[in-house]
Amino acid sequence: MSQPYRLQRRQFLAASAFTAAAGCLPLALQADDAKVKPIRLAFIGCGGRGGANLNTMTGQKLVPVEVAALCDVNQQAVSGAANRFPEARRYSDFRKLYEDADQFDAVVVSTTEHTHAYATMPALKLGKPVYCEKPLTRDVEECRKITEAAARANVPTQMGTQIHAGGNYRRVVELIWSGAIGPVTECHVWVSRAWGLQSQEAAKRNNDIVYVTDRPAEEQEPPAHLDWDLWLGPAPVRPYNNVYFPGPKWYRWWDFGNGTMSDLGSHWNDLPFWALRLDAPRSVEAFGDAPHAEIAPASMSARYEYGPRDGWGPLQGSLSMVGAPDPQSMPACTVTWYQGEHKPDLWKEQRIPQWGSGVLFVGENGMLLADYGNHVLLPQEKFADYQRPAAFIPDSPGQHEEWLLACVDGRPTCSPFSYAGPLTEANHLGNVAFRAGGKINWDAAAMSTGNAEADRFLSRQPRAGWSLD
Repeated sequence: MSQPYRLQRRQFLAASAFTAAAGCLPLALQADDAKVKPIRLAFIGCGGRGGANLNTMTGQKLVPVEVAALCDVNQQAVSGAANRFPEARRYSDFRKLYEDADQFDAVVVSTTEHTHAYATMPALKLGKPVYCEKPLTRDVEECRKITEAAARANVPTQMGTQIHAGGNYRRVVELIWSGAIGPVTECHVWVSRAWGLQSQEAAKRNNDIVYVTDRPAEEQEPPAHLDWDLWLGPAPVRPYNNVYFPGPKWYRWWDFGNGTMSDLGSHWNDLPFWALRLDAPRSVEAFGDAPHAEIAPASMSARYEYGPRDGWGPLQGSLSMVGAPDPQSMPACTVTWYQGEHKPDLWKEQRIPQWGSGVLFVGENGMLLADYGNHVLLPQEKFADYQRPAAFIPDSPGQHEEWLLACVDGRPTCSPFSYAGPLTEANHLGNVAFRAGGKINWDAAAMSTGNAEADRFLSRQPRAGWSLD
């Protein structure tokens, strides 16, 4: 891809000196007056998260942006965005958008997650940078294909996990890498959201926006502004019903999403994945009520077993931070995920603060509890005089901004598909174990559990007219 900017040499050199996959320093790009060439973006998905991504990328001040194309199966969303950006080309089918690929430089994907991979793959094949909302894909096979395609394309990529760009996660990672609580052998991650299959009483108690127990038999007429066939995309055909649309109603249906595990797991499991330098688990065992063929669970848990780790894991040694400790060997560990009404024993026994959602690292010398914006070393009296390490992971200008900066000069981003891909695969495997009804072993190289019953949940055959190949 041709560079959309002519950076002043001193700015480029200054930026390159601090390139790091775990954090990028803000760089106020001041291109040469009239020679500034905005980066032309195509937005696939313009409502919900798509609208938020559109607002953020056009509102930031680091990189000039031109909205070149707007695409959404919901014409209300396209029209609303086009009112602000009337010069942008409009599409309802992103396959048609890619026929005009010379009109844009990079792509922002914010569709329903069952079409993430299908909207992302054409951009990678064309060698165009991609920002894709989380989770990266709907299933494991899609994720592996996207990760491998991104490696071949070698363009800036970013999965939309905004919390990864925040300062709190960076400070937690620094504490773990600096040995504040010693070697970590277990981690517990819990979220209070409980959306999905559950009793009507539990749905009311957990503020679930949709109470469903099976696929609805009623066939309804889709809204006039919605192209239902395009919304389905690669998923099997089913009649429209308002339990699927608008979002996030679709989130609980296996055909379109993966429930809480893959959605919030992209944010919450991100922290142990980063701090503990995780990659592919050896095994996953899930716990909860009997799985439903159509609907993801509201409450469940999954226990991951990871082997010892050396080096940087999926970060692939691309970190180069001043003052960062060399990567130390990390022992085998377990990471247990809990959602909805499932909670760790330490929490239920009130042996830790009763945070509604959290990540608890259990080390040889203590514990560290964190959420999106806070963290605390436990027991607090033991760490009252603890001197934390000087910060060595640079602050991020924001996840959207760092991807745009990467499109300018090729610097790494903080959640590239090389990192987000393995994270997404691991999250999906929690659901695979749940749907298979127990424990699975994972052969990452062969992309198989060795169990045909479980392996069928790793992928699906897309509908005719849709392909990632």
